[in-house]
Amino acid sequence: MRPLLITLAALTTAASAQETLFREVFDTKTDSYIEATAMFSKPPFGGCLPVRIIIANRTKSPQSATIAFTTQGGYFGSDNGCKTSISYGMSASAGHTETRDILVPTPTPLGPSYGSSLSVRADSNGSTGNPSGNLNGNLNPEFPSVLLSEALHTPNASALDAALKSHPSVRSYGSYEFSAKFDPRTMPDDWRAYAGFDSILMTDRDWSALSPGARNAMLAANRLGSQIIIYQLSAASDIASLGIDPNARGSSETKRGCGSVQILPIKPDLKLNPANTLEIVTSGSPLPVRSKSLQYEFNGGRWPLQKEFGEKTFHYGAFIIILIAFGILVGPINLFVFAKSGRRHRMFITTPAISLGASLLMILLILCMDGLGGKGARNILMEVRPDNGENAAYLHQEQFSRTGVLLGTSFTLDDSAILNTVPLDSSRWARVTLANNGGGAQYNYKSDDQKWICSGDWFQSRSEQGQNIESVIPTRGRIERVSTSGPPSFMSSFDFPLATFYYVDASGGVWKANDISTGKSFTCQSISRADLDRALHDQRGLFTARNQINFDSLSPANRKDSFLATTDSGPAVKTYGSIHWTSTHTVVTGPVITTK
Repeated sequence: MRPLLITLAALTTAASAQETLFREVFDTKTDSYIEATAMFSKPPFGGCLPVRIIIANRTKSPQSATIAFTTQGGYFGSDNGCKTSISYGMSASAGHTETRDILVPTPTPLGPSYGSSLSVRADSNGSTGNPSGNLNGNLNPEFPSVLLSEALHTPNASALDAALKSHPSVRSYGSYEFSAKFDPRTMPDDWRAYAGFDSILMTDRDWSALSPGARNAMLAANRLGSQIIIYQLSAASDIASLGIDPNARGSSETKRGCGSVQILPIKPDLKLNPANTLEIVTSGSPLPVRSKSLQYEFNGGRWPLQKEFGEKTFHYGAFIIILIAFGILVGPINLFVFAKSGRRHRMFITTPAISLGASLLMILLILCMDGLGGKGARNILMEVRPDNGENAAYLHQEQFSRTGVLLGTSFTLDDSAILNTVPLDSSRWARVTLANNGGGAQYNYKSDDQKWICSGDWFQSRSEQGQNIESVIPTRGRIERVSTSGPPSFMSSFDFPLATFYYVDASGGVWKANDISTGKSFTCQSISRADLDRALHDQRGLFTARNQINFDSLSPANRKDSFLATTDSGPAVKTYGSIHWTSTHTVVTGPVITTK
């Protein structure tokens, strides 16, 4: 009896940590059903919501369904903000149950911070029926997005929600939940599920309950900037014993890329101090709130990349001349020359012909002035980690583009990435701004063989648009130490050349090299710390405020025995193919590897 009670309690706990979007029995005789379950109790802004789809097909024929998700951000129940949609196709053969974990992208917050909400709607159609469901969350884009394990959520949620009401960023703006909750035993192994959260809080038992894939996914999101807080129930738990960093034995805190992992004590009753917990998630990380950065750092004249790209002026004169000429042609010349008295019936031909000619001339003028496709620039901060079996590159990509006439807008996002549109300063070219709350932009995704086919308003004709992209890509590229005596010598295995290379050794010495080719050893020359500081200052200034802080975390000025290099030939997350990227500047950082 006791094991049964324990099993039932576990099932109850798991169920409460998730939210059922819909469950429909499509064949009552066999109890066949389709079910969609959100793995988190609420979604984050500008990230992804993981959803588990189950088709339990106990019939004698195959069943299929298309599940479509629509995510709307707004405020006070309005339709302001941007909207994302994604669809997945799924089938189950006769007598089989199919389970699939998918991701639902969520939009950048573009409404006022007060009263912000994010709703996810799920609709299914096919032979399994037409169920639907919703998941709603009241969110404040200026407060960190927090993910809390079920073990901590149950005894602390009410007290944390109450403490949140008096926090400066949400005070007097209604009621918000402190966190989303999750069950560690059923977590996805895709880092994009966690990257939308600023902080992830759990116990060491929760950490151990995660699958290896889920742990690696959380740690990948952690490298990109998420903060992980682990509460210690076992005195033996430390950074090394939990498998986070084998070199940090006995340590309760470690810096990992742009994020951090911290282990804190907790009493057996799992009660948290609400004030201290709010302080941890708001001040424990040097990074600003992720959703707030997406909302405000790319406008107000604060985006270095857009300023460097320059402004585009609108040539009114040519259009005014065409309109005046059209008025003269369609008016007096048409009336007194083409269709003069006694031939007025010709106006039925001449007027449409003049209008068509003027329209074609306007189109030709637009094509001559703006051209087809567009131009853009990209700045990328990339941390490469060939150590501890990671063999991955973590990219923070900012890109700005200006388009002419586009003949299509779809593209395939080949890399594992989170793509966020960002609001620009109001202008005749910007379509997504804070002033228009996103302008009702629609961003569409379609899943195809683990890739996302994107369409909609990511890129629009005769427009300016900006995107912030985070990505994790596999790589074997690294900087290997060739010599340990004399001036440091290295070899690059990156498949692109490096223009400049800076290295800070274990004793704080600063070194530099130029024009580095793949597979060839090179020797550095000593430079002063002042020379390094000037170079770092110039590279740091290329990015927005959040990525400037990330730059500081990854800089060799703060991490000895590491390097920073620049290149204009590095990898980038590819988006719309008709954009000619006139500049792709990459800052590459990472540790130096000593091969045995």
